[in-house]
Amino acid sequence: MQIRTEVLESGALGRTVVITADGEVDMHESPRLRKALADSIGYRPAAVVVDLAGVTFIDSSGVATLVEAMKLAKAAGVALILAGMIDKVKDVFALARLDKFFRLAASRREALGA
Repeated sequence: MQIRTEVLESGALGRTVVITADGEVDMHESPRLRKALADSIGYRPAAVVVDLAGVTFIDSSGVATLVEAMKLAKAAGVALILAGMIDKVKDVFALARLDKFFRLAASRREALGA
């Protein structure tokens, strides 16, 4: 899995960290995503957008990583937005009914309010 992080200083959401993940988010890779999320939330931006358009697979450890990030973000007053999930990944969230708890956007562009 590849992870890229960028900080956008201005925009509709205010200062935003965008984390882009590509590949599989499984038990071997989710610790790297967990660290990127925790570091980004610790930066205290207005929002963290997680661009999952390039994620082809996510297992329970990846889902748990995102749930943990949602809790951290809520406690820090940071909006957490998951963007661009392919149907296969979206189905995992729907099956666990987590699509009702996360703020979801169809694309990175939509998440950023562009």
